[in-house]
Amino acid sequence: MGTTPGAGGGPRRVQELGVWQDGMRLVKVLYQLSNDWPDTEKYGLISQVRRAAVSIPANLAEGLGRGSPGEIARFTRISLGSAYELHTLLSLVGFLGISTDAQLEPAVSAIESLIRRLSSYIKYQEAQK
Repeated sequence: MGTTPGAGGGPRRVQELGVWQDGMRLVKVLYQLSNDWPDTEKYGLISQVRRAAVSIPANLAEGLGRGSPGEIARFTRISLGSAYELHTLLSLVGFLGISTDAQLEPAVSAIESLIRRLSSYIKYQEAQK
């Protein structure tokens, strides 16, 4: 019952998973946004933001690859943690004046939407056990 990718009507490939697609789009947005940040942040906030963003779809893929609803939920929780980390990092970017609130707003909105979707996906997977 939903223990392997594609079983129980689930996606056969991670690329078919809507929340993964959202995560990938967020990575692109954040790479573009952080391109305009100062070079002094190359090994600081730029690196941290990009790492946290990439972690979201990467962990979704790992969870799906492991197959069981429990593992999918566990790795989705890791993705969720990265989304919350990203939210805080962007708050810091605004607080430090690296980007304006207007520049950050689309990314912050996307993160908040993704947090809701990840939370729902976790609940769905936990119900499949």
